Amino acid sequence: MIQAAAAETVPQPQPKPETGVHTDKPIEKQLPQPATTAEPAPLPSVDSINPDRFGAKPADAAYGAFQRGLYKTAYNLALTRAQNGDPAAQTLVAEILSRGLGVPLNAAEASKWYALAAEQGVPEAQFQYALMLLDGRYVKKDPKEAYALMQAAAEAGNQLAQFNFAQMLVQQDPGDAGLTKAVSYYERAAATGLADAQYAMSQIYANGVGGKPRDDAQARRFLAQAARQNYDTAQIDLAAWMIEGRGGARDLKSAFGWTKQAAEGGNVAAQNRLAKLYMQGIGTDPDLVLAGAWYVVARRAGLIDPDMDDFLQGLSDDQTKQALQKANRLP
Repeated sequence: MIQAAAAETVPQPQPKPETGVHTDKPIEKQLPQPATTAEPAPLPSVDSINPDRFGAKPADAAYGAFQRGLYKTAYNLALTRAQNGDPAAQTLVAEILSRGLGVPLNAAEASKWYALAAEQGVPEAQFQYALMLLDGRYVKKDPKEAYALMQAAAEAGNQLAQFNFAQMLVQQDPGDAGLTKAVSYYERAAATGLADAQYAMSQIYANGVGGKPRDDAQARRFLAQAARQNYDTAQIDLAAWMIEGRGGARDLKSAFGWTKQAAEGGNVAAQNRLAKLYMQGIGTDPDLVLAGAWYVVARRAGLIDPDMDDFLQGLSDDQTKQALQKANRLP
């Protein structure tokens, strides 16, 4: 079993309620994660959407309108083609409806179009409809069909389907046998640049599971890849490895930088760790006021560290006042 990296005691973040059915996020992680795991990255902007997701090459008036933000026009143009069986148009209509772009959000109607496009082999539609079948809110829940569609989308190269199918395999068989089946899908998704998969591969190599030998250098490379994509858990782990000199050279300055980036991004455990780095002068000049300020920020978010409580109590009245003032201006 993959072991989570050490982390301060902090409440597990809870998933936020979905406001609509469409998601470009991976489903719930099944690999054990540090308590600092944050939610996956938000939905990409419409401008960043790869047209390949709609199947074939919809270089037409409908997709052109979609790219320009003329969503109602895009919907009207695509709808006729969708009704005539065009899978790319069906996926585009579903995309617009599922996001409520220019038309009222209608997840139930979107599910119908995703289903039709999925039947015609559009990987994006297969992925989205698989999520709907797993969720069961707008279509009848069908884990078996969801599994088949997720696998089909994964085999077709959809990176999120690859990651999610790997998660399904691990959930189906939580032992090392499940990881061994899943690892090729994690690898493929990681190779496309998916940070969640890169982090998963770092854990696999760090622990020598899933048919992979323990390889700290490889694990650290995957941590760095995910960290560069602002994956905060990877940033925290990478910082810890840099301080320890695990998987590569010690680099205290970079470790401080990664911890600070995660802390400024709102990661509570990173905020507490950053306070300790300031307190101890690791990778930076010692600064007791900033140490106190960052711990105040973390404590307000619910993290309680007895050692840092003692530290805070030991500050002078003036230092405490300054720390509180700085905390009020920090993220």
